[in-house]
Amino acid sequence: MSTALLKTARNSAPDPLVVAAELARRLAATANERDQAGGHAAREREWIRESGLLALSIPEEFGGQGADWPTVYQVIRTLARADSALAHVFGFHHLQLAGIQLYGSPQQQRRFLTQTVEQNLFWGNALNPLDKRTTATDADDGFQLDGVKSFSSGSVGSDWLTISAWHAETQSALIGVLPTRQHGVTVQADWDAFGQRQTDSGNVHFDQVALPSTQVLQAPGHTPTAQATLRSQVAQLIMANLYLGIGEGAFEAARDYIANEARPWFASGVASAGADPLVQHRFGKLWLKLRPAVVLADHAAQQLERLFRLGADVSARQRGELAVAVAEAKVLAHTAGVDISNEMFELTGARSTSAKFGYDRFWRNVRVHTLHDPVDYKIRDLGRYALDGALPEPTAYS
Repeated sequence: MSTALLKTARNSAPDPLVVAAELARRLAATANERDQAGGHAAREREWIRESGLLALSIPEEFGGQGADWPTVYQVIRTLARADSALAHVFGFHHLQLAGIQLYGSPQQQRRFLTQTVEQNLFWGNALNPLDKRTTATDADDGFQLDGVKSFSSGSVGSDWLTISAWHAETQSALIGVLPTRQHGVTVQADWDAFGQRQTDSGNVHFDQVALPSTQVLQAPGHTPTAQATLRSQVAQLIMANLYLGIGEGAFEAARDYIANEARPWFASGVASAGADPLVQHRFGKLWLKLRPAVVLADHAAQQLERLFRLGADVSARQRGELAVAVAEAKVLAHTAGVDISNEMFELTGARSTSAKFGYDRFWRNVRVHTLHDPVDYKIRDLGRYALDGALPEPTAYS
């Protein structure tokens, strides 16, 4: 695609929040049916590709839409209200693009981000840092990869993967990128959790896979900079906004059911379920779980945006303070998502548990995803910070 065409495409691009709302509407129509079926949502992933939103976070200089992180997270949250599994796949696509910007050289950024726009590529993840079963051994002009990676979100149906592999000689990991269909790469669609059923999070196997040095974003033995460690904060905020979207979706579903389906309890003495003061009281309590979580998530997104644009000038202290803000948002989003998706049934009643509504998917999805990393360790980090100002130690999860 020529520079002139890219410029025209950017200038004529519709509001991404409007596009996301329409995409969410389409996904919602079949979300319950697809959740029950599980498997790979090939058609719906093509809807995401066709929406143009795969280029949302890519800077304009590479042909992308150049959206800021608050906008990206708003889109993720909008999609998660309707379909948190595909919102997860979409969010992790942008996590891989963030990694290229944070780890990659200027030449690698131009190559992979421009290619993503021109070919409308969908990225998947095989960078589970706790799974060291994929090893990297030195080879001519790069490395050879062998082993398996679990929890590889978005890998099924992806075009490229971000990968990590353990390098025994340096006792450290490398990070690189590979075409999903490269010889020796096998994606196994074996995700069988009771929630987030269409996140394409199976295992990826590597059998004598060549990784050229030009595709290594972070070489083994390299100490990540403060800028590079922002990747974990991008990831944690993706999760926080997924949980918020699920919480908002459950809240909206309960509210609509109360308005259109629910019958008032016989002892309430009111004509409609929505007029029951106890129902109103409980909805108020759920609202007070949701609203602070939204405010903190939006605040953290603004803070991330500011540091992301600082590039190499990000300091360790700034990064640590961002980690505190992100932890605050994630803990409240976790609580809001789990509590609302659970307590909604106490307000909607027995008939709302019918499979035709599929409201259980909100709880199953948030329950599975909130187990990604223990929330207690986020609360511990916040406690340490509150007590003596200690900032969280940079890891892939903090």
